[in-house]
Amino acid sequence: MIQNVYCVGRNYRLHAAELGNDVPDEPMIFLKPSHAVARLAGQTLELPQNKGEVHYEGELVLRVRRSYEPGIKVDDLIGQMALGIDFTLRDVQTGIKKKGHPWTAAKGFKNAAPISEFIDFPGAEAAEGEDFTVRRNGKEVQRGNIKDMIFPLQEIVDYIGANYGLGEGDVIFTGTPAGVGPCAAGDTFELYWGERLLGSCVIG
Repeated sequence: MIQNVYCVGRNYRLHAAELGNDVPDEPMIFLKPSHAVARLAGQTLELPQNKGEVHYEGELVLRVRRSYEPGIKVDDLIGQMALGIDFTLRDVQTGIKKKGHPWTAAKGFKNAAPISEFIDFPGAEAAEGEDFTVRRNGKEVQRGNIKDMIFPLQEIVDYIGANYGLGEGDVIFTGTPAGVGPCAAGDTFELYWGERLLGSCVIG
């Protein structure tokens, strides 16, 4: 059962640049409600279509298997991983950022955090050996690798664990690479780990 849903913002330099954002000095953490989680199992995902552009952001997702303790290694803390999409109401986010308001309205709506099937986490070093990709309507639109993250996995779990806590069932969206963009009703998304399809959906 998924508990807390932590998300890391601006964790790839090229993604920060494409949105005109500064690169943070420490991990930028925000939360999504657990009710935002959905499965990426080929089904139709209903997303808000009346609030401006909805952007996709493909990400590696980690699932925590035990409580965080200072000094624990990420390979011991994380039991499984998946791929997910951080759906964002971009026009809404732009407006609330100008007002200095929280991001919940732009990031926390229902179905805003769909996640593929989970597979065993091979360890941080081994995970660097595979890219993850997002295909929209059959065309690759994003490609990422954790070795390109600004804040590596160990730093992410240490920061979240020390500041907010991490326990069994928590998941972490680790940030999106460049290539995000708008989606529309009828679009299909497929998420691959290497050559392995982990999840897909159709936008409703």
